Amino acid sequence: MASTGPRDVQDTGEPVDVAAAPDGVRLRKPPAARREPPEERVPFGSGDGTDRLAALPLPLRFATRTATALLAAVALLHVAFLFLHVAPANTVSHRYARQIQSWVYPFFEQNWRLFAPDPESAVPQISVRTFGPSGGGLPRTSGWFDLTAIDNAGVRHDPFPSHTNQNMLRRAWSGYLDTHAGTDVSYSERALMWQEYLRNIAAQRVSGARHGSFTALQLRVRTSPVAGYDAAGHTVRVPPSAVDTRMLPWWKVPAHGH
Repeated sequence: MASTGPRDVQDTGEPVDVAAAPDGVRLRKPPAARREPPEERVPFGSGDGTDRLAALPLPLRFATRTATALLAAVALLHVAFLFLHVAPANTVSHRYARQIQSWVYPFFEQNWRLFAPDPESAVPQISVRTFGPSGGGLPRTSGWFDLTAIDNAGVRHDPFPSHTNQNMLRRAWSGYLDTHAGTDVSYSERALMWQEYLRNIAAQRVSGARHGSFTALQLRVRTSPVAGYDAAGHTVRVPPSAVDTRMLPWWKVPAHGH
């Protein structure tokens, strides 16, 4: 037997004509959907670093803060020394000139060659000879060994020449000239550094190409001006009188130098 009581009909959301509903049918709306509260999102990187540092053990926290303070102090000192090095001469730079030079040279040297290059007007040809015991035990002086020719041979016809062959020997000689001028006496620590640098390069090159030990070496530098061109585009030959030959003194080479 069919039930004659009122029946609940779920509302589907579509418009319904209430007057058209049959007798005994009662419309019921569906329960409202439950809305979850929006999830709170924290932007990336917005965490408090102080809380993270406080969560570290006390020794690690102390070491972190000490390292941060030391790095900041070194950075400020580095910037101050570089500023005094490139700034015009003043009382502070004169007073602390030794400390500034010790910090800047040789790793943080500052110059304007990138913006105002000074092309080479002369070409040095550097040769070396050594003095030491021979096979019979008697000391002897070797013949001249052309260091510049070895570097030129390594650069010529090489699409990717090494920085060592291109600049090491030339840069060492340029630094020696800047610090010694027309003399061969080192009056400053920087001049002595360039002298030892040039000597060590020569000793290393000779040891790599020749066998035997030596106790001293001597450099010979022949400097000739860069060849020019005439109106027809032909190279102008450099006269022998324009070539300057400079003989450097004998330098002792320590046993660990080669």
